Amino acid sequence: MSYPDLDPALLEAPYPAQAHLGYELVAWSEDLAVFRMPIRTIHHNRYGITHGGLYSVLLDTVMGYAGCFTGDPETRRFAMTLSLTTNYLAQPSGDVLVAEGRRVGGGRRVYFAEGTVFDGAGTVCARASGTFRYRTGGA
Repeated sequence: MSYPDLDPALLEAPYPAQAHLGYELVAWSEDLAVFRMPIRTIHHNRYGITHGGLYSVLLDTVMGYAGCFTGDPETRRFAMTLSLTTNYLAQPSGDVLVAEGRRVGGGRRVYFAEGTVFDGAGTVCARASGTFRYRTGGA
């Protein structure tokens, strides 16, 4: 998968959950966000496979970012999740997950997004759709 280059000026310091889980923004442009997360042992459930909640975290994050791009590091936009539906499709192979989110519609206050999590081989592991509301007054 090929994505537009990430403008380094748009990178933000990782927030605590992001730092703990280890996912990072790798592409961000109008209506698109992509995060990458190396799979570590702490990401496994009791069966020894990647915990399903991590897919939801990644999908919620990329879809949220996809609707909040401004292109200006001084003008930040925030959104909150109103609904999130996640479908689990396959177990990942390899040691990385890539989550891609796209804003697919909406208006001034509410937008809709879709997201996909791939493993390093490109296998689709999970998909989601969500509804988000822009926050007023910053974070």
